[in-house]
Amino acid sequence: MKRILRIALSLAGALTLTGCIVNLGGPDFTPPEPIVEPAAEATDGAIYQEALDVRLFEDLRARRVGDILTIRLSENTTATKSSSTSTSKEGSVNIANPSIFGRNMQRNGDDIFSATIDSTNEFDGEGASSQSNRLDGDITVTVVKRLANGNLVIRGEKWVTLNQGDEFIRLSGIIRPFDIAPDNSVSSSRVADARITYSSKGVLAAANKMGLLQRFAQSIWFPQ
Repeated sequence: MKRILRIALSLAGALTLTGCIVNLGGPDFTPPEPIVEPAAEATDGAIYQEALDVRLFEDLRARRVGDILTIRLSENTTATKSSSTSTSKEGSVNIANPSIFGRNMQRNGDDIFSATIDSTNEFDGEGASSQSNRLDGDITVTVVKRLANGNLVIRGEKWVTLNQGDEFIRLSGIIRPFDIAPDNSVSSSRVADARITYSSKGVLAAANKMGLLQRFAQSIWFPQ
């Protein structure tokens, strides 16, 4: 009995530690080091001086590793699913009373070995699921890689601390330079292989999560 109790406590402890680990997944969101160009030597006495120029006609849209751009989040998804299943099965088996030497096997006038078996099996099941999500806002990300075809790999995150919790949003994906607007922004619908994570950590987020025993009661392993 003591051994079984120790095993049960060990499993409960392992499940508790597993539930406490926050696995955010995905790539490392540490921004890359920007490319630092060597500073030119200043030349005094001239009308034009290095590092003091104003670039009037330069394209300010992101195109190099380390450049930043803004992603316009406009995600709206709606999903509805329903299912219905109905099955029915009936069976009947009749076993006649055997006879030996022309005489039925009876006792006190009743057949001994005759039997009738009837079975009925019915199942009716229905299910429905509906989900709607919407995410609007802006997040500024960093270009972390430039592919051979010119596409840009982007990645970024934003953390906001509110009261006793932290809310964060993370985004990664691939964009085309052609889709970057003149204001250096891209719609989230133009991001390929997009991974958008919006979640929170802290006291308020923990209060909205099920406990260990509640999760077990909702799992398929809990007997109904």
